Amino acid sequence: MAEKVMKIASQKAVVIFSTSSCCMCHTVKRLFCELGVSPAVYELDEEPRGKEMEKGLLKLMGRGPAVPAVFIGGELIGSTDKLMSLHLSGKLVPLLRDAGALWL
Repeated sequence: MAEKVMKIASQKAVVIFSTSSCCMCHTVKRLFCELGVSPAVYELDEEPRGKEMEKGLLKLMGRGPAVPAVFIGGELIGSTDKLMSLHLSGKLVPLLRDAGALWL
């Protein structure tokens, strides 16, 4: 299932695997919204094969929790801590530009 997750993640500039009730997932989605990015969001609790996808994400992430899992340009960025670290260091916006998610 990790291969399927990677295939899905490579189809859009920004892909977020999330669950609808997760507050950290909401925070990540809100950050992208405020930056003007429209990510593809997969709510695993609403996906027919969401549990399998979650297992694949755990394998890719190497640790829990599996969500939020952020991919930019088909590359796994990681969870909230990695994303916020990129944002606070000023590296997130250039990464988004390079991936074609921002045109500013």
